[in-house]
Amino acid sequence: MLKECLENVRRTAPLIHCITNYVTINDVANVLLACGASPIMADAAEDAAQITSGCAGLDLNLGQLHRTGLEAMLLAGRKANELGHPVVLDPVGVGASDFRREAALQLMEEIRFTAIRGNASEIRALAAERHTEGGVDADAADAVTGTGLERDAAFVRAFSARIGCIVAMTGSLDLVADAKRCYLVENGRPEMSRVTGTGCQLSGLMAAYLAASPERALEAAVSAVCAMGAAGELAWERMREGEGNAAYRNRIIDAVFLMSGEELEQRARFRAL
Repeated sequence: MLKECLENVRRTAPLIHCITNYVTINDVANVLLACGASPIMADAAEDAAQITSGCAGLDLNLGQLHRTGLEAMLLAGRKANELGHPVVLDPVGVGASDFRREAALQLMEEIRFTAIRGNASEIRALAAERHTEGGVDADAADAVTGTGLERDAAFVRAFSARIGCIVAMTGSLDLVADAKRCYLVENGRPEMSRVTGTGCQLSGLMAAYLAASPERALEAAVSAVCAMGAAGELAWERMREGEGNAAYRNRIIDAVFLMSGEELEQRARFRAL
């Protein structure tokens, strides 16, 4: 499953429209190129729908949200739905402000998402429509840990059933679910949290995997999560003395570029719950 999903991206080279976070836009573009996809970043309302019409998938990220960008997201999302293309929502910091929460709820009401990917605090805030105090970072109290996995899996499945799309709640442990199935992914390194944008990169990567394997959406989402986590592990193993998080950032992108389907199959640590 994982090998096929990775190779489908490289075989089809999907063009992914990203309306994303200014802080991480370059890294999202580079990770898409690294995995074999192609990125295009356009956040003007005037051309959002037209750009989307020429793409295979859409990634919407709330990291630097403003009203003009929200209008572009709505236009692009409607066009993607019209064309039957996968759409991923990354609700960055959704619990930190009324504007972000209301924007996310409007997007979810007007656009049919294929997947929503966020950290534990973002997913829980979106599900409960509540405030959080941690900005864009996950609160430790919300994190998925080795205890309570069945409870967390039930929560993610129930949220998926309620909103009608795949939910990926990612962090030190990742849960990826639809209404009936939930997978635990245990790939990754804690040092990935010291690099800004690994979550944004994963959302872009997920859009590419979903675009390349639309008939196996849950499997494609799981494969993307495994691939990003495995890239973090491989990148850390390749670190040299005297290198820090800037080098690690580049090595993660390199690891995505160099990863084979066989290596992903060997590295992936995931199981159904």
